[in-house]
Amino acid sequence: MTEQFFFCGIGGSGMLPLAAIVRAGGARVAGSDRSLDAGRLANKFDYLKSLGIALAPQDGSGLADGMTLVTSAAVEETIPDVVRARELGLQHLTRPQLLAKLLNAAHKSVAVGGTSGKSTVTGMIGWILHALHRQPTVMNGAVMKNFVSPSAPFSSALVGDPEMFVSEVDESDGSIALYHPTVAVLTNISLDHMTMDELRALFAGFLNRSDKAVLNLDDPETRALAETMPTDKLISYGFDSPGATLVGRNLELSPDGVRFTADFGGERQEIDLHVPGRHNAMNALAALGAIHALGISLAEAAPALARFAGLKRRLETVGTAGGVTVIDDFAHNPDKIAATLATLTAQPGRLLMMFQPHGYGPIAKMGEELAQTFASGMRDGDRLFLPDPVYQGGTVDRSRGSEWLAEAIRNAGGDVEHVPERTEIGKKLLAEALPGDRIAILGARDDSLSEFARELVERLGT
Repeated sequence: MTEQFFFCGIGGSGMLPLAAIVRAGGARVAGSDRSLDAGRLANKFDYLKSLGIALAPQDGSGLADGMTLVTSAAVEETIPDVVRARELGLQHLTRPQLLAKLLNAAHKSVAVGGTSGKSTVTGMIGWILHALHRQPTVMNGAVMKNFVSPSAPFSSALVGDPEMFVSEVDESDGSIALYHPTVAVLTNISLDHMTMDELRALFAGFLNRSDKAVLNLDDPETRALAETMPTDKLISYGFDSPGATLVGRNLELSPDGVRFTADFGGERQEIDLHVPGRHNAMNALAALGAIHALGISLAEAAPALARFAGLKRRLETVGTAGGVTVIDDFAHNPDKIAATLATLTAQPGRLLMMFQPHGYGPIAKMGEELAQTFASGMRDGDRLFLPDPVYQGGTVDRSRGSEWLAEAIRNAGGDVEHVPERTEIGKKLLAEALPGDRIAILGARDDSLSEFARELVERLGT
């Protein structure tokens, strides 16, 4: 009998690709989303329909006997779909539970974890395997530009052989404990969703459940975990760590890419990457380490990596108009923001930024670190605007918002202004931008940020 799944929150960055993979595997798939009900992001839902996925309002009416309900972390127990599924006695899986089922069933699997860089490393591994005709199935939280086409504008999934499964895996809800990969990649560990002690324990378990572990020795936290790993299981990488298995040397940064030499036990390969930033050179080393763990040499992997086009919303240039370039970026925690600022400030041109916090909780948890990161990463003349945080409803403590964060950044030395409404920030950015300036739109968990960035380009052009 054909399996039937109903995805509640199907437009989410982790839900859409999983729904696409399950649908391609022959299951019947339907779903709902509050953005659909609000009439937003029509293109995304048209794409899901084109895959043969039925869409319903988020009122419980789409559920029927025989279905399995799949929910993301953002879905509350009180949502009508969840209530209806309980009434019908349906099986209920979280998104990570379903993903773990697919990944753990694969003959070979790569799971990419860490605070930052997961999506890019996953995209790099998926692209190299695809370019070498290994037909991977790839589950990513971001759109992979190499796989975008008119018929697949939201290609955050690549459907291939289910026996070669590559996925980013999330630690924010503890679900990383569900995965048993052939190769576990750990990019870095820093403050994001949990305490450092909780993160250390979760990531240690993740590595121990794998056959091979690929770890970044340039990161102090992952280096400490590497020291606990059996040497025959470990592939380590870094630029500043001569003891690493895979060492990057002679790093050259340019505005549109990076070049370096990768050295794996005497096998040397020149790497030419067309996405900018030192952090992307680190991501490339992580991907090469994972590929090597699957038995593929640097010589095979390097030419494919040179054709990696990057991900949407990862330092993505949306367009240039009136001499002003608009950049769209997913940076939302201190680590990612530091990497984005380091890359952007290494290039000439004043930076006008909007950062939309992805909730009140993150400001409460890491507000001091966010403030320090912005203040220390901005140059004289760079400006930052903060709208109010993303708020999806519920009972979250809203005592620390963007006003508090703006004051903390100002006290640390950054030029920042809190403007509650995003539309007003748009007007200010357009009024202030001069030829040679760059506008950067930063934030996560809100697809309309990309639309906002595109609108700015259009309005600059007029």
